[in-house]
Amino acid sequence: MHSPSAAQQPVSTSSHPKGLYVLFATEMWERFSYYGMRALLILYMTQALVFDKEYSSLIYGNYTSLVYLTPLLGGYVADRYWGNRRSILVGGLMMAIGQFALFFSASMYTAGQATAPQTQLLLFMLGLGLLIFGNGFFKPNISSMVGSLYPAGDNRIDTAYTIFYMGINLGAFFSPLVCGTLGDTGNPEDFKWGFLAAGIGMLVGSLTFEMFKNKYIVTAEGAALGGKPEQTVAHSPVVPVGTDAPVRAETIDQPVAKSFASKLPMLIGLFVVVYAVIAWLMNYDWVGAFVFAAMIVTPVAVLADASITNRERQKIYVILILSFFVIFFWGAFEQAGASLTFFANEQTDRQLGSYTVPASYFQSANALFIILFAPVFAVIWTFMGKRGIEPSSPLKMSMGLMFLAVGYLIIAFGVKGVDASTKVSMFWLITMYLMHTFGELCLSPIGLALVNKLAPLRFASLLMAVWFLATAAGNKFAGVLSALYPEPGKPAPFFVGFEITGLYEFFMIFVALSAAASLVLFVIYRKLTQMMAEPVVAR
Repeated sequence: MHSPSAAQQPVSTSSHPKGLYVLFATEMWERFSYYGMRALLILYMTQALVFDKEYSSLIYGNYTSLVYLTPLLGGYVADRYWGNRRSILVGGLMMAIGQFALFFSASMYTAGQATAPQTQLLLFMLGLGLLIFGNGFFKPNISSMVGSLYPAGDNRIDTAYTIFYMGINLGAFFSPLVCGTLGDTGNPEDFKWGFLAAGIGMLVGSLTFEMFKNKYIVTAEGAALGGKPEQTVAHSPVVPVGTDAPVRAETIDQPVAKSFASKLPMLIGLFVVVYAVIAWLMNYDWVGAFVFAAMIVTPVAVLADASITNRERQKIYVILILSFFVIFFWGAFEQAGASLTFFANEQTDRQLGSYTVPASYFQSANALFIILFAPVFAVIWTFMGKRGIEPSSPLKMSMGLMFLAVGYLIIAFGVKGVDASTKVSMFWLITMYLMHTFGELCLSPIGLALVNKLAPLRFASLLMAVWFLATAAGNKFAGVLSALYPEPGKPAPFFVGFEITGLYEFFMIFVALSAAASLVLFVIYRKLTQMMAEPVVAR
């Protein structure tokens, strides 16, 4: 690697461009919209659409997994055709319309309905579809624009993403409180007001971007950023962002594109076979089969390239192995919007004096704890790094999985021996969310940065796709596991031959999965660390 010239030396000024705060506000409102809707989603399906928990969990898993797939399409369209600005506008408007479709769906609810009318269901599915594709156009493009505000080598970029990530968590914190207050009242007729608030939030975010983009979303020289790309597209940066913020895939360079194209018929055939087998095993869950098949075939597409050197292959193996463990993490962590919302609604004592805390409020806990403890973890890693005792990235991720297991162990003991009619203290749920936040801080930003660091440049887009496919697979897995939530009066579900007779057994599934994944990763982390390390060259 050549040394940078004087003109390429890191650049810094004392303040950030005002465009950062425009993007901060835009992203905050978009996250307000997303998490506000998510806080109500599983409750709306069970209480207003009269779905059972199993079917609601299936829809929830499909929705959250597809949200992580469409940014790959949105990033490609922006790189090739639309540019960031148009993609953000189109995505934002699609999501706003999607939220309003949910508002109209919820407006059709009538008290005591045994089944939802067809129009209500169609509006619901339309709303989810618009949210999925709107997110695909919006999310990766606003994330990549943060880095575009700064000259190459500017050392303010890391701080800029920290500020941007705070916008994500502010939106995620306030939205369940606002949308939950309006929609989660115990009366299913009120869900519409929560969805309306989410739609208005999305409109505010889009309007903020449109009003200020021409003045502030510009380069240091004042040139507009994010316009329609030229016919020949240069590499766009792959940038590490927050836990829930997919990044824009960089354009695959020509040699890789040619190599990939030559193997395309074989890869398509492999995908069809794997997809059919998984669909059959999953009782023809087509969305789940697509996500899991893509998770299997995409790594094969990377490894099939004959130009990969042995050193690159080692790094790619590290990314693929860690992506596998990520599936287990998100499968357990993302119960927040599914089974843990069932638990908060039905078996958590939510009384604070005469006030009943809405079940949706608990989804603010993670964002609040992120805001409080992210700086603490940053200080801890820095402190340990200066003393040469900072854990390697794979070991941090093993710790993250163990924190997840501890969180579920806490709540499992909270419900042990408790019957379905008894409610337990909200202390158990809040403490579990605290442990899960610690786990997220050990795994999510660490893993994303690791992929960015290890991926060979010409495979950066495919390997980032693998990472987000793992996140999508984890979200789908979360829906599959949430469907096992025990319901009184229904046959006890089974998981790999284990009968789930109550909540204790249900939560112990997550203890076992997370702890087992953590221990396996702990056993192999030294080997992974060696595979990551650059060889020492004798001078």
